[in-house]
Amino acid sequence: MKLSDLLKTIQPVRIIGSTDVEITGINIDSRLIEAGHLFMAMRGTQTDGHAYIPAAIGKGAVAVLCEELPEKPEAGIAYIQVKDSEDAVGKVATVFYGDPTSKMELVGVTGTNGKTTIATLLYNTFRYFGYKVGLISTVCNYIDDRPVPTEHTTPDPITLNRLLGEMADSGCKYAFMEVSSHSIAQKRISGLKFAGGIFTNLTRDHLDYHKTVENYLKAKKEFFDDMPKSAFSLTNIDDKNGLVMTQNTRSKVYTYSLRSLSDFKGKVLESHFEGMLLDFNNHELAVHFIGKFNASNLLAVFGAAVLLGKKEEDVLVALSTLRPVAGRFDAVRSPKGFTAIVDYAHTPDALVNVLNAIHGVLTRDHLDYHKTVENYLKAKKEFFDDMPKSAF
Repeated sequence: MKLSDLLKTIQPVRIIGSTDVEITGINIDSRLIEAGHLFMAMRGTQTDGHAYIPAAIGKGAVAVLCEELPEKPEAGIAYIQVKDSEDAVGKVATVFYGDPTSKMELVGVTGTNGKTTIATLLYNTFRYFGYKVGLISTVCNYIDDRPVPTEHTTPDPITLNRLLGEMADSGCKYAFMEVSSHSIAQKRISGLKFAGGIFTNLTRDHLDYHKTVENYLKAKKEFFDDMPKSAFSLTNIDDKNGLVMTQNTRSKVYTYSLRSLSDFKGKVLESHFEGMLLDFNNHELAVHFIGKFNASNLLAVFGAAVLLGKKEEDVLVALSTLRPVAGRFDAVRSPKGFTAIVDYAHTPDALVNVLNAIHGVLTRDHLDYHKTVENYLKAKKEFFDDMPKSAF
């Protein structure tokens, strides 16, 4: 691809050299540069890519994108100076990999908790419907049924666009991805076209990077601020920040809630360690999930699937077949009657949700009265012990 074509979605401050040069690859890591590549220098949190421009040229780079031009530009090398290299890298990568998100419906999920569960369940739901689907998540990336190892919740812009390009080439019609606050702040998703965005909740997290809760909230909000008019934004109004997230978006706003009137209204009717009976928009469904936080996650999946054009009844059937994501409130029952819960709770709010879910099930099973599962079981068993021979 010609360098001039790669630059069509950005506005360079200055260009030195010819843009009529063939680019065979792009990279932000000078160690991966090969002959004919474009090296894009980014200011990272640990190192400044501008320091590696000479090394990239030494390995065969024919063009350099940067914020600061070298004092002595090398002859025969094209230099593209930009105001914001983080923003430019994503846009250039999108063009280089064939604008993959224009060929599929991409939905991003952001928030402190629930991103992995919602993105993965949407992936499983649309595969249930028979589509080829992509997934970009903390646990693993998938190109339909092919796993691709992951290192970050949201990959760097080049890895991300390459992955999305492979999804598009494989015929994926939908893709679902976790969108971390880091990726928004660092503009890793720059250039991508989203069909929709989902907000789960916001609690104190990543303050080592964002420094304040306000900065953390602002990073999340930028995702919805940049959402196109053609997209939808589905927000959780059970969280106090739910409507804050979407107050400046151009997209169509929809809401979901377990407590308030909303576009997608849910309620937990029954809860046991085997699952829950839920009511979504006046439809009952049984699911293999536990806890109000999972009811909220499933409600987000329900809403997003409907907004992507699926009938409510069909989505409910799909949800009833789903299983918890590995490490997300997995209930393991032992032959001796013990129940173990495995969960990847890594924030105070997530841990409270897990403990409340366990307590909620125990309370519903009357352990406040019976004290132990054994006593509860014994009380139930006495009913059958006393059954007469003539009965069934």
